[in-house]
Amino acid sequence: MPSRHLLASCVVLLLAGCEIPGVYPDPKVVQREADAKATGGACRHALRGIEDCYTLNPKAQRSLVFAGWKEMDAYMRENKIEGSPSVVKIPSEGEQAPIEEAVASSKEKPAATTKEARGTKAKAS
Repeated sequence: MPSRHLLASCVVLLLAGCEIPGVYPDPKVVQREADAKATGGACRHALRGIEDCYTLNPKAQRSLVFAGWKEMDAYMRENKIEGSPSVVKIPSEGEQAPIEEAVASSKEKPAATTKEARGTKAKAS
């Protein structure tokens, strides 16, 4: 009888040091969750509303973005921290994003136009 207890306790001790598949969460999932919470916190610090944050980050899980936003809001209120306004402006409907406007207003031709021109020359030959 005592040998069975000894054997069982040895097996338990050996398994305690092993990483059993399926016991720990997937690192990629944990990273995505942490990124979504950090995104929410950054949106709050940048004085963005939660809806703007959802709009700018459509791939992030909304509940986690909100959790990060809420945590940062509580932290900022508790420590009397003023947010810093965001430099990037959200384009309203019908407007192009600032990056696209910068490309369109530059004197150089966009890369897509150059590739199309090369492709038409090759077809003409």
